[in-house]
Amino acid sequence: MKKKKNKKKVRTIQVDYLARVEGEATLYIQLEDEKIREVKLKIFEPPRFFEAFLRGRNFAEAPDITARICGICPVAYQMSSVHAMENAFGVQVEGALRDLRRLIYCGEWIESHSLHIYMLHAPDFLGYPDAVRMAKDHPEIVKRGLGLKKVGNEIISLLGGREIHPINVKVGGFYRTPTRKELQVLLPSLEKAREAALETLHWAAQFDFPDFEQDYEFVALSHTEEYPFNEGRIISNRGLDISVEEFEDYFQEQQVEYSNALHCLLRGKPYFVGPMARFNLNFEKFSPVVQQAANSIGLLPGLKNPFKSILVRSLEVLHACEEALRIVQNYQEASSATIKISASAGKGYACTEAPRGLLYHRYHINSQELIEEAKIVPPTSQNQKIIEDDLFKLLEHSLHLEEEKLQEYCEHAVRNYDPCISCATHFLKLQVERK
Repeated sequence: MKKKKNKKKVRTIQVDYLARVEGEATLYIQLEDEKIREVKLKIFEPPRFFEAFLRGRNFAEAPDITARICGICPVAYQMSSVHAMENAFGVQVEGALRDLRRLIYCGEWIESHSLHIYMLHAPDFLGYPDAVRMAKDHPEIVKRGLGLKKVGNEIISLLGGREIHPINVKVGGFYRTPTRKELQVLLPSLEKAREAALETLHWAAQFDFPDFEQDYEFVALSHTEEYPFNEGRIISNRGLDISVEEFEDYFQEQQVEYSNALHCLLRGKPYFVGPMARFNLNFEKFSPVVQQAANSIGLLPGLKNPFKSILVRSLEVLHACEEALRIVQNYQEASSATIKISASAGKGYACTEAPRGLLYHRYHINSQELIEEAKIVPPTSQNQKIIEDDLFKLLEHSLHLEEEKLQEYCEHAVRNYDPCISCATHFLKLQVERK
């Protein structure tokens, strides 16, 4: 009599929606004999075709069009486009106008990081399903986060014309620049925000962090004199040091069958962009106040635990408040809101540091001043593969968990990156297939 073979157990976990990220996607995990065979972050949100929308449009339209790519970080897309256009035309914005561009970037970092820290990420560490239920037990903490976000929005509104999808930025400068008196109004709020940012850092430092590290290749901009927002060379902790114009010589996008967002790889391998990359590669560019704050909680360069990214975001909020205060206090009104632009046919390149990481833009402009080609590589596309790598390694040691806990752990790992899936063109059905 033949013995019956044991039937292999197949198990599927499915979550229709991942809370507390921007966008929608599915996480698919395949296991065979309780060993992980495949992890896929399936981004199924339809492509949004912004690069195609830009073709045939006048170069001056790019800042307003690209600002609509994201409602959380519109400044990054807008600023990358204006820098790329200025690069194509051989001009560079300096002085007070450059300071104002750093200031509006400070506003975006403050509002975006504060939203993620308090509303999206902190519930993971404090054991709440969402920020609404967290607010019932910790109303003052949530108010502090909302207060910080409000200050960031005030900066964007003043310089950009409105809080979301700002309309005052243009190639060559701004349509209108604020008076010194108008900027001075921000000082009391910024001083309070600086204190709130420091409180945020020490509050988040009390969280329990999973013991998880990887040997990442971190990639970020690096500027000779300042913590990077708008300008610099692209460097990594493994020796990369290139100009922005060389980006596509080293970074390649690949289409994968299960995702509507491209994967971007560095010399064929995954890499890590965002706050932790900036922190590890540019720590010495922080002001003494920010460095001291980091040292006070033992937050030092060489950080490899992505769960501690919430600490780095908190530190970058403090840095953005410090930088905003410096700019406002020293601001001298520009003689003109814009510099003269002589448009001509050419190619323009730019990278800026969006809250979520390195953002690349390239444009080809023809002799009629129209955009012939546009290429935009958002941070989340660059981090997709490293997110999958994190999940693979985390799951190797977590398959003993109950499925609900396993799902929560995976979601937490993804939220470490604050992915803007809509920008990358979104999260989550979690599907585990066991064979």
